Amino acid sequence: MNYSYGWRQWTVVASVMVALMPAPGRAADEIQVYNAEINDPGQFSLQLHGNYVIDGIKTPDFPRGVAPNHAFNGTPEFAYGLKDWWEIGAYIPYEIGAGGKFQVGAAKLRTLFVSPHAAERDFFYGVNFEVGIYKSTYDEHRYNMEVRPMIGWRADPWEFIINPIMGVALSGNNNTPTFEPAMRLGYKMSPKWTVAVEHYADLGPINNMLKVPDQAQETFLVADYGGEPVGLDIGIGHGWTRGSNDWTLKFIIDIGFN
Repeated sequence: MNYSYGWRQWTVVASVMVALMPAPGRAADEIQVYNAEINDPGQFSLQLHGNYVIDGIKTPDFPRGVAPNHAFNGTPEFAYGLKDWWEIGAYIPYEIGAGGKFQVGAAKLRTLFVSPHAAERDFFYGVNFEVGIYKSTYDEHRYNMEVRPMIGWRADPWEFIINPIMGVALSGNNNTPTFEPAMRLGYKMSPKWTVAVEHYADLGPINNMLKVPDQAQETFLVADYGGEPVGLDIGIGHGWTRGSNDWTLKFIIDIGFN
């Protein structure tokens, strides 16, 4: 069997399975569209994710939670390449509320399978599986799982990527599936710099989608610097509905190690 064809079949099957899985509510510790690029085998990297809600929702999503308004969410992400198609990683999300209270909110592990050498392909794909254990003040579900397929097309200097994100609440009484798609349209200005528009949405339970005003619909203008060993992604986002944060700043610092 042709290797690439087998991967295409497997990705389609995984995407169908994802569409049947429930998603947990969670803090926005990571605002990113996955592009299927991973570390080389034996390479270690550290990404520092952060976002600050300049003006946002002023009530928590659940009784013991922290309101997004004026809160900073972030996470260090540790990743290690095992194969040219397989990477593993770990996160430690944290949160600083409007009053300055700091809390480590969760511990998460992930495993990412992709088409090898995605940065060199016109069509690329993959899927990321992530499991986490959360504090009750950080997420209403103690145990969660996220499944994130990724499909992308590149026609230099343009790229278009879709992440139809789904998740599974592994604990609690509310395990209804929700759908949180993300997408990115990027334009490569030079070998190092790319500008992009990214959109993130939370459409609610798949069996009873939220009305449009209650959905989260946020669009970010982003600039990426693909330096080595340090890269940078920085952006500002605006929400379009009452279920969204109005203005959010985000950044990702990417540090690679040989």
